[in-house]
Amino acid sequence: MNPAPPLRTIADIERLLEAHADLHALLLHVESLGLPDCWIGAGFIRNTVWDVLHEREIDVSRLNDVDVILFDASDTRRERESDLEDRLRETAPGVIWSVKNQARMHRRNGDAPYRDTFEAVAHWAETATAIAARSLRGKIDVVAPHGVKDLLNLIVRPAPAFERKMAVYRERVLSKHWSARWPKLTLLMTWGEAYPAPHSSFDRIET
Repeated sequence: MNPAPPLRTIADIERLLEAHADLHALLLHVESLGLPDCWIGAGFIRNTVWDVLHEREIDVSRLNDVDVILFDASDTRRERESDLEDRLRETAPGVIWSVKNQARMHRRNGDAPYRDTFEAVAHWAETATAIAARSLRGKIDVVAPHGVKDLLNLIVRPAPAFERKMAVYRERVLSKHWSARWPKLTLLMTWGEAYPAPHSSFDRIET
């Protein structure tokens, strides 16, 4: 069992991914493809952090899939993504690989075109999910467009891009049944909960 360092900052998450042999190996497999602006995101990191914060052993085999994301506007064919999944399965059989070129995903999500992977990740549904990691010449980098405070505080909050897509956010969160596995989570299910007005009624009470 690999040790899990304390998690307080994005650098701590980077060290965790580097220290855990199974997680690090998956990042190295993806790096070996030499793809542009390519990362592993979403549950790969989110689930790992939540497991650590619930004092559970990290178990890569429990991942529904490993979300590999890249940004390459020169070739957005889905066939290419399938070919890359096949290549990853050859190097790491038994892992459910999912490859998505973020240069095309804005169309499915109803957004304006993304400029790069970072901007695509910023448009993912939850702030805690909007995080990605890569190995670059052996060094682990993590990007989190909305920071890691919500992730480390076990808060599920809609990303700002979902202000007008709250029904999609709620349906997604409820379908995941995350609280059954991670009971310490706080699920913010309305926009008002997630982003309260600057001055609450309590603030206006005169004393």
